Amino acid sequence: MTPRNLTPGSVAEIRGNIFRYVLATSGWHQLCLVVLTVAVFLLEVVPLELQRRIVDDVVKRRDFRWVIALAAVYAGTALVQGGTKLILNVYRSWVGERATRDLRRRVHALVSSDSPASSTPEAEGIQASMIVAEVESIGGFVGGSVSEPLLQGGILCSVLAYMIHVDPWMAGTAFALFVPQLVFVPLMQGAMNRRTRDRVQIIRLLSVSVVEGTSSDDARDRTDDERIQRVFELNMGVFKFKFSMNFLMNLSTQFQIVGALLVGGWAVYAQRLEIGGVVAFISGIGRITDPWGDLVNYFRDVNITQVKFTLVRDAVNQQASASAS
Repeated sequence: MTPRNLTPGSVAEIRGNIFRYVLATSGWHQLCLVVLTVAVFLLEVVPLELQRRIVDDVVKRRDFRWVIALAAVYAGTALVQGGTKLILNVYRSWVGERATRDLRRRVHALVSSDSPASSTPEAEGIQASMIVAEVESIGGFVGGSVSEPLLQGGILCSVLAYMIHVDPWMAGTAFALFVPQLVFVPLMQGAMNRRTRDRVQIIRLLSVSVVEGTSSDDARDRTDDERIQRVFELNMGVFKFKFSMNFLMNLSTQFQIVGALLVGGWAVYAQRLEIGGVVAFISGIGRITDPWGDLVNYFRDVNITQVKFTLVRDAVNQQASASAS
């Protein structure tokens, strides 16, 4: 039974984890997204090399006609890469919205079911939470589940390889200053993940309480107020870790640029490297900052989305089993 054919009272089971669901709903589309992604990150190093050549030609040859030609190639490369990335993003969003539509149809089948198990206040509260908020983030994850880590990892690896090619000493210095991020980022990200998982559970309990509450109940109101306060505290904890981590990551990037200027400046002074290499290298440092941050966010989303998907899957499968019996 396809999601399009779901009717009120009929619920199709969801099997496996989030990645099995990704393959089941968008397997061939993910393959097309991979092809587009590879094209995008392979083009990432071309502007860096063109920057190096343009600066070196101005300093050494002073042939401005050649600079104009390279600038035209640079503009063309930017246009091709930007257009490919535009297609990738729109396609990825379409895949994600298809998954969101599928999940909403499944949850809507729960809401429309006449089963007693789906008509309790607890079930209705969970269904409201799922169809309004939870499936949105799951669908968004499905769209970029394969292409996002491939894109950001590909950009990271290709730019790092180019930086090593330009000057291994500058690359070594930049990597040494990057290492602390491999320590504090996983620790802080783990703390955010735990708080986000707790928040999802508490919001579900709040949804159940809202549906159950038909009259004033002081005890329930106090409990709900405590839950709202707890959600506030969890959100503030996530914000503190998130912005502190961003601060430390940006500081690390600035230290890498300082290191590149010192080591690269010495290499230029010793006539071991052209000035264009230093310019391209510093530009490369800027280009690895965003992919690294996006990879961090992706692995955070994997954990959170798996939690949400498991909750949705279990609710759908429970109702499907009840309908079958």
